[in-house]
Amino acid sequence: MTEFLTQTSWWVPFYGLIGAVLTLPWSMGIIRRTGPRPAAYFNLLMTVLAFVHGTIVFRSTWNKEPQELILHWLTVADLDLSFAIDISSVSVGAMELVTGLSLLAQLFALGYMEKDWALARFFALMGFFEGAMSGVAISNSLFLTYALLEMLTLSTYLLVGFWYAQPLVVTAARDAFLTKRVGDVLLLMGVVTLATMAGSLNWPDLYDWAENTTLSPTVATLLGLALIAGPTGKCAQFPLHMWLDEAMEGPNPASILRNSVVVAGGAYVLIKLQPVLVLSPVASMALVVIGTTTAIGASLVAMAQIDIKRALSHSTSAYLGLVFIAVGYQWTGFALMLLLAHGIAKALLFMSAGSVILTTNNQNLTEMGGLWSKMPATTTAFIVGSAGLIGLLPLGGFWALRLGMDDFWTSQPWIVAVLLLVNALTALNLTRVFRLTFLGPTAPKTRRAPEVAWPMAVPMVSLTIFTLFVPGMMQRLDLLPDWMYINRDAVLLLVASGLFGTALGATVDLQRTWSRPIQVPLRFVQDLLAYDFYVDRLYRYSVVFAVNQLSRLNSAIDRYIVDGLVNLVGFGTIFGGQSLKYSVSGQSQFYVLTILLGTSVFAFLMSWFIDPEAVKAIVDWEFWRLALSK
Repeated sequence: MTEFLTQTSWWVPFYGLIGAVLTLPWSMGIIRRTGPRPAAYFNLLMTVLAFVHGTIVFRSTWNKEPQELILHWLTVADLDLSFAIDISSVSVGAMELVTGLSLLAQLFALGYMEKDWALARFFALMGFFEGAMSGVAISNSLFLTYALLEMLTLSTYLLVGFWYAQPLVVTAARDAFLTKRVGDVLLLMGVVTLATMAGSLNWPDLYDWAENTTLSPTVATLLGLALIAGPTGKCAQFPLHMWLDEAMEGPNPASILRNSVVVAGGAYVLIKLQPVLVLSPVASMALVVIGTTTAIGASLVAMAQIDIKRALSHSTSAYLGLVFIAVGYQWTGFALMLLLAHGIAKALLFMSAGSVILTTNNQNLTEMGGLWSKMPATTTAFIVGSAGLIGLLPLGGFWALRLGMDDFWTSQPWIVAVLLLVNALTALNLTRVFRLTFLGPTAPKTRRAPEVAWPMAVPMVSLTIFTLFVPGMMQRLDLLPDWMYINRDAVLLLVASGLFGTALGATVDLQRTWSRPIQVPLRFVQDLLAYDFYVDRLYRYSVVFAVNQLSRLNSAIDRYIVDGLVNLVGFGTIFGGQSLKYSVSGQSQFYVLTILLGTSVFAFLMSWFIDPEAVKAIVDWEFWRLALSK
């Protein structure tokens, strides 16, 4: 039985897709009498089956050699496009993380979306979401991975635009889709190039090709930059980072997955691409530059946000920036461990934020306060999630960042400074959000804020407990080092940076009215961070302006030149016909005269543009052909 489930592990992504299909009668309004909740139960059932199936496969593949399942889709000449599945402890473990968090997010959505009229449609999109992410986790082919990433882009657009009656939601969905399309188009160029060069898009074949090939610096650079463009958009990295902030307009249960495993899916693909990216030092350095810029910039921007979801989403971009740095320097172990710790902790933080939003009907941090005594489970979840994210003993975030400190301690000490700075800024931001939300005096909107009901409390408490046991899980997976080999200086610096950020966030003066500073420099800094370094305005005055002007130019050419030429011919015909009808006498000699004049003009034009010698040769040839035929 176990062997059968292992060989059919490719079924797991289809569970979510089947759940999405089963919800169609309710989401399309065909079934109305029962209400939309049966659709949610069908999708939950399929997610449970996916999780159980994946658990059995994970136990059977632990400490065993990876297996590969290949379905050849198209084989032409030297090109082989296949659907390849990787059955290993790493890929199946990543799939289990996706299905487990998807199950908890859907349970959370039962309470959060309880009164939404489109509950069935939401669960259908969540099943679509889950199927695409599970497929990315176990895919062993860049061809299949790219197709699944396109499914993720589509599902992101649909989930962000779920409440499409709101204009801001429509704008956010459009921006998220178009921003990702920029990276996807460039990634497609890289995929097509690899297919022509390597002859196969399966990861093992690409790795063998990368070891044995020699590319010119220009080709390697262009190929590497094209391949990293897709993950840059998926992971919300600079300069394609603004979509994640706007995507917070969607429902919170979707944000739980988007900020934990969806963005991690793009980083997972980048990790798989790392042996190919080694061919281009420029691409590797671009990853480091992009990751460093995003990690520090997003951490600073997060501290100026007053929307609770946006304050958390910017820290997602910051931590994915650290993953980009790790891949750029080929420390994939640190990247994978950071994705694991960050995904679990960030999902818990968004569950806590969702509970606050549902209870208070508010997302503005300056209008909250005093919730710690009214919502103890939500408060505990936020504390545990924050501790699991930053470098504080003994939770998962500490062990992941500690591994990064060890990797860069001697080779790249400036990266150690970046890790410490991001850790301190994240601790400062999370402490600020905690104080504004849960501490201080009770605000009018939080005066009657009870704890959430059990459909939301059960998954949130379950994930809180699981976050506490992440170090134990890492120990079972042999991811924790022996205490004898731990760099104590790195540990002390990491803990000190977390404590410093927490202490600074606990002591800094927070104005709930968010009054603007009187001093011009402080006001400038506040606006600079609050408006994300004015990147949106930069795009508006550069890319958007250029595209707008080009569109106007194309419209003018189409209207006044293309259409104008056609209209000129039409108007000439109408004018000529109207003029001729008054000069027609009905006598045949005038018709013959008109035909002769037209033929003469046509012959004159032909003789003007055609070489006379060529005409003479043609006439002579016709003369001799007729003569010979007689």
